[in-house]
Formats: sequence, structure tokens, C-alpha cells
Amino acid sequence: MKICELCEEQAKKSRNGKPHGGLATMDAPRFFKGKNPQGFEEQDYQCLTCQAKFTHSTDKNDIPWTLWQG
Repeated sequence: MKICELCEEQAKKSRNGKPHGGLATMDAPRFFKGKNPQGFEEQDYQCLTCQAKFTHSTDKNDIPWTLWQG
């Protein structure tokens, strides 16, 4: 299935970009404690329109919005 236009734009958002209105959280957020006290978190989302799945990460070394295809 092709992803919707909102999800195409979502994949380009920065780490601080909010999820679009059709993205629903899938599970509880995952918290990771790093070497420094800040750490980071990840949250999974699924689009209610096109069923695309994303992971949002606040880790500076990750892609902020990862679109999972497959």
C-alpha cells in the first residue's frame, strides 16, 4: 500500500516535529539511559489512514522519524 501525503511529509520532519493527526501511538514509549544523564526515548506510531509505521527517536544519532517499510 502506498503511504499517504501526510506520512511522506512526516518522514521529513525534525526531531522536534509533532506527529500528524492520523498517527496513533502503538505501544508505551521506550526510555534509554545514555552515558550522560540525558538519555533518549523512542515511540512507535501507526497511521490510521495508510497503515504506515514510524518510530520517533529523540536520540541525536538516529533519524528522528523512521518510516518502516516492508
